[in-house]
Amino acid sequence: MTTRTRLTLAGCLLTTLSALAQTFPVLQQTPGSLPWYQLKTPHFRVLYPEGFAQRAQQTAQRLEQVYEPVSASLDRKPRPISILLQNQTTINNGYVTLFPRKSEFFTATPQAPSLTGTNEWLDLLAVHEYRHVVQNEKALQGLTGLVHTLFGNYAQAGMMLGVPDWFAEGDAVGTETLLTRSGRGRIPNFDLGMRANRLSGQDFNYAKAVAGSYRDNVPDHYVLGYFLSTNLKNNYGINAWSKVLNRYYAFPLYPFSFSNSLKSVTKYRVEELYRRTMADLDETLRKQQENLRLTPARPFATQPEKGLDGNVVYTNYQYPQYTSDSTVIAVKNGLGDITQLVSLSPSGKEHKLFVPGLFNDPEYFSVGGNKACWVEYRYQPRWNMKVWSEIRVLDLKTGKLFGPFGQRFSDKSRYTAVSLSPDGTKIVAVENTPEGINKLVVIEAEAGGVVTVIENPANDIYLHPRWKADNKSIVVVAQQHRGKSAPAGKTIQVINAESGARTDVLPLTQENISHPQPWGDYVLYNSPQSGIDNIYAVDTRNGQTFQVTSRPFGAYQAAISPDQKRMAFQDFTADRRKGTGFRIAEMGLNPAEWVPASQVKDQHIRYFGPSLNKETGTQATLSALDNPYPKDTFPVRRYRRLPHALNLIGFGPAAASDGQNFTASLESQDLLATTQASVGYSFNQSEKTGTVFGAVSYQGLFPVFDLTFQSGNRTTSIYIDRRTPLDSLRSDSWQYNQLSAGVRLPFVLTQSKFRQNLTLSAYYNLFTVKGYTLPGRYYSEVGNAGGLYAMTYGLSYSLLLKQSKRDVAPRLGITLSGIMRHTPFGGSLSGQQFGVQGNLFLPGIGKHHSIRLRGGFQQQNQLEANTYRFSSTIFFPRGHAYTSHDQLLVGSAEYRLPLASPHWTIGRLLYIQRVVAAGFIDAGSGKSMYPTASGQRQAFQEQFQSVGADLLFTFNVLRFRQPFSVGARAIYNVNTGLMTYEPLVLDIGF
Repeated sequence: MTTRTRLTLAGCLLTTLSALAQTFPVLQQTPGSLPWYQLKTPHFRVLYPEGFAQRAQQTAQRLEQVYEPVSASLDRKPRPISILLQNQTTINNGYVTLFPRKSEFFTATPQAPSLTGTNEWLDLLAVHEYRHVVQNEKALQGLTGLVHTLFGNYAQAGMMLGVPDWFAEGDAVGTETLLTRSGRGRIPNFDLGMRANRLSGQDFNYAKAVAGSYRDNVPDHYVLGYFLSTNLKNNYGINAWSKVLNRYYAFPLYPFSFSNSLKSVTKYRVEELYRRTMADLDETLRKQQENLRLTPARPFATQPEKGLDGNVVYTNYQYPQYTSDSTVIAVKNGLGDITQLVSLSPSGKEHKLFVPGLFNDPEYFSVGGNKACWVEYRYQPRWNMKVWSEIRVLDLKTGKLFGPFGQRFSDKSRYTAVSLSPDGTKIVAVENTPEGINKLVVIEAEAGGVVTVIENPANDIYLHPRWKADNKSIVVVAQQHRGKSAPAGKTIQVINAESGARTDVLPLTQENISHPQPWGDYVLYNSPQSGIDNIYAVDTRNGQTFQVTSRPFGAYQAAISPDQKRMAFQDFTADRRKGTGFRIAEMGLNPAEWVPASQVKDQHIRYFGPSLNKETGTQATLSALDNPYPKDTFPVRRYRRLPHALNLIGFGPAAASDGQNFTASLESQDLLATTQASVGYSFNQSEKTGTVFGAVSYQGLFPVFDLTFQSGNRTTSIYIDRRTPLDSLRSDSWQYNQLSAGVRLPFVLTQSKFRQNLTLSAYYNLFTVKGYTLPGRYYSEVGNAGGLYAMTYGLSYSLLLKQSKRDVAPRLGITLSGIMRHTPFGGSLSGQQFGVQGNLFLPGIGKHHSIRLRGGFQQQNQLEANTYRFSSTIFFPRGHAYTSHDQLLVGSAEYRLPLASPHWTIGRLLYIQRVVAAGFIDAGSGKSMYPTASGQRQAFQEQFQSVGADLLFTFNVLRFRQPFSVGARAIYNVNTGLMTYEPLVLDIGF
């Protein structure tokens, strides 16, 4: 489940104009001109873009079919909910959120066999994501239900925080496993990391299993949650989690309430559930490994990162492709490495070749004819729910990208997998259109023109194409749709790229076969036939199949050497001293040594087995998924944005982060993420005054339109003269109105390994005061001047290298921001300010160290009778109180580095997993002109200098997976000689 949070408007009650701009975040939307439609069923409202009507009807039918089975074991039937079908993106995903209450399905079919198995993508989403809807609805009981009734979805989400996210995702994976023929619990690759860890003796405690590590391979919350949630159902019944949640939601306000609710049902807490599950899993895994005869293989030399303790950091080398008989190119990534292409040999050093951009999926990396190609995501700059998948081609001789669109080989395309022919002259690509049509497209590999579109009248799903050695034929996995009497399944086809003629070389099967690789009269492929993913081969002359590899954890992605004598593949290891993760291995090709597939013993781990026959509705759901969609249709009508702009998602009280304001508000966000709005009342505890406020952001057009208004009371105290004794302090109460209206243009410009963003903005700011009777005012207040009418222009830009998990900050890149404020409309007050600030990030001495050089310049007019002094637009040297100057020049140098990546556990309260340090030097120079007694102006200059250090801890509290980063800062003020210490909060994790 994905949730989205937003700061309340209480922080906007400051009187500075900067507080008014950009109240709401920019959301992801489809293009504003795209027409949307809706259809309603008894339990769903399905929204879909133009051109997706047939698939929308099918999805609606499927959702109705799974409504009761998916809900049954949690004893809760949800209220009707909106489902959005997003077909403008090539990202494969789905999520459920309460802000607003909806689910979104990203409809492009993924190529990943470890995600879909033999399921159809939208069917899988219907089961998995709807289970999240049921989980959310389960919360509407007891105290949690009452809080939701009183305060809405934000309050409900707060009450749900105590339920670990491993339960949410693990329970959903378990449900898809029980109710479909190929859920992730049935796919060996899904739990590969867990199996490897357990069989290699890596027994993590519960805190580490939940929160993860900066060094080791810790399976994610999907895998952990699947085993924990399934174990409870196996031993305590299919409705056991319903009983646990009933007790939790009755009163979830105290720490460890979820664990205590579990104990009330099972007599043990969550840590004991973890221990029992791992012990049970260990026994099952050991049985699978009994009498396993391994095939030998020789590893390629690699250079993964080593930690300070000498152990190897979790690193993967995957998807090998030969460039010569002794060299392969592989894709490297891990906790300490961003995705990159490297060259490997059995005896030799690893060589870094290239760092790609936003890989669609590196599984479909291909090499041929001294070229390499893959697919990258590219966002439509303004509409970030429109995402293309474009081909990139790398010349291995020059190390440069090339294509008809500069460094891009295709433009605004939707290719999800690509493969180069052995001679490098052609590319075959899988195309997935917004309408859900799947095609094989042959493209000329130099100029980029489409040569052939291979017809696909049945709209089979094509996966993992590869060229045969003749450069004319293609082998591909074809996933066929359900027929009248047979479920969907997979086969391997050989297709003539010129004539389109195709031949099935395997019978249609429910095996999760993948990644075919032709070799002479054979096609090698991946299969989980034994219960462990390994490489198999089919003889295309007679259909006989053989097991080629037998590795303890799995072998994937066969690649054939140019001399046709050897095969490279990715193997998995879990030896912390030698390296944890995928490695590239090589073995000879000798069909005489292969084992006939008919002799391979089925040793699948069906951990869900004891629960299979207990889940009500399993057979009905399987029957529905195995048969064609019903012919019935639901009525359709146009869905327009503006009539649905207001959609209440939360209401009630909230405390602002400054601790001084208490706010009650109504929050709204529409389903298509185009309109956000908020209205409410805020009380300032320091001044004992109240304010009403409202804000709206409309994001359905090319510019984002923002409007914010506040009206309330303030109190001010001011000395009316500067003579001693200072006994002339007077106070006053007054009313104010504050308005900000403007536009933003947010762009995502990423096209390489650097993430690139640009935002431009312009705002009109109005501030009026009534009832202010004091003779003087602060320069940063409107006071007795009555009104301020100003314009604010902003620019922000960033170009930052992608980061690995172990990086403590960007290691290369720049950021730039600029603000100009002035008062062009006249009035009692005038002011003008310009500020620019930049950051330059550079690599430090160590691999994950970062240097930040920061500078800023600000200029403004001040100290005239009618001057208004704007708040600072740039940073100020740390350890100094901000002083306003006509001109301000500041600079800073900072060095940040990781000190340790421990796994320190302090009871059930704290799990510390990283310690980071930083040192900095700040300097500034301010210059102003002040009037003298003679009426002349005299220059005044002030210097600011400070040095300091930060110590930051990244940790998890109360067994939450979300991390916190908190520490302390010591600052030495060079000007005063004083040392100060202050808390440091870098990230609260949500």
